[in-house]
Amino acid sequence: MDWLYVAGLVIFLIGLMASIALHELGHLVPAKRFGVRVTQYMVGFGPTAWSIRRGETEYGIKWIPLGGYIRMIGMLPPRPGDDPTKLRGASTGPFQGLIDAARQAALEEVRPGDEERVFYRKKWWQKIIVMSGGPLMNFVLAFVFFSILLVGIGVPTLAPIVSPQTNTCVIPVAEKRADCRPGDQPTPAAKAGMKPGDRIVSFNGRPIASWEDATRLIRAHGPGAAQIGVVRDGKPLTLPATLIAQDRPKPDDPAIIEKNVGFLGVLPTEVIQRQSMGQVVGYMGELTGRVALSLFHLPEKMVGVWNAAFSGAERDPEGPVGIVGAGRMGGEILASDLTGEKKIIFFVNLLAGFNLAIGMFNLIPLLPLDGGHIAGGLWEGIKRAYAKIMRRPEPGYVDIAKVLPLTYALAIMMIIMAGLLLYADLFNPLRLTG
Repeated sequence: MDWLYVAGLVIFLIGLMASIALHELGHLVPAKRFGVRVTQYMVGFGPTAWSIRRGETEYGIKWIPLGGYIRMIGMLPPRPGDDPTKLRGASTGPFQGLIDAARQAALEEVRPGDEERVFYRKKWWQKIIVMSGGPLMNFVLAFVFFSILLVGIGVPTLAPIVSPQTNTCVIPVAEKRADCRPGDQPTPAAKAGMKPGDRIVSFNGRPIASWEDATRLIRAHGPGAAQIGVVRDGKPLTLPATLIAQDRPKPDDPAIIEKNVGFLGVLPTEVIQRQSMGQVVGYMGELTGRVALSLFHLPEKMVGVWNAAFSGAERDPEGPVGIVGAGRMGGEILASDLTGEKKIIFFVNLLAGFNLAIGMFNLIPLLPLDGGHIAGGLWEGIKRAYAKIMRRPEPGYVDIAKVLPLTYALAIMMIIMAGLLLYADLFNPLRLTG
């Protein structure tokens, strides 16, 4: 196996573990700030690889890098009327038995004097802050990574600069070839004397700042005479050209052929271009919407993963990918023939996207995800506000233990999904590079 591939895999896993550690730190800091006793802070699952105790908390790393957790005492309230410092026997009903067992586990670490340090007794808004801290940390990391990527490094952008790969002849789109042959007519750009390296700055007097501007104006113009403003070797030039009508693929959907659009016959040059902080916000907003839509369609996308895993179908580039699959992408990036700059761009983008996806996934309002606890805190706040407005007695704590049967069902589904993604990522991985 290529050592660069292994290095890429390891680097991604280190970045992932750091993201997980910071996610859990987002829970740990406000929990301790609000006085909750935290007994463990762990990165990973399974057997403990290393740990150290500082005060009342054990900090450690476990062998399986598939997540992390902090253990807070008193996550679940006792049953109404029970002594919060004592345990009682479980019920015989299967679902009630699960709930009682969970309550007992939640109270096992409660010591005399801890009555006010249990999680369930904290104010509803404090619970929301504690449980929102993890996803918020992922969003902050995603923003930092995207800022580094877009503002600090830049992203590959098509610039209105004539590429050396530009053909000097007109090749009908239906022929699907890239080389010129005898009998092919020269392009309007070739007739006008345009050369590789020319930067197109205007079209019929209208300024051009991007390749999208040039494409839109040229296509909309149709056949006929036009004045092309270019900068060549630092000097401005105006080149007269006569555009022709051609059938060309639509820029944002190559499967659609647009009929008789204006055709000049130049290709853009790809450059690394830095963006503004405003573009970072816009990019994150757009990507957040796409991730939210993907999570909404997650069940049907998992069907696609199943088909890819067991029938050899092609993986959906917009479909879910597990940690193993993302790690393989990291290995492919580092082992690829891309330039060092583009490898960094791909890598940072991968970590940023993974943090955004983790943050969004954890906000799903179902237990055992953070969003389930956030929903419980919000419901408690609504109940208490309603009771205050209606001058009713203050209600008790929201008992999320009542939805534990659903929680266990969801946990089983998540384990199945993780196993399916692991299998698909091993035997039919999603390829990031060609």
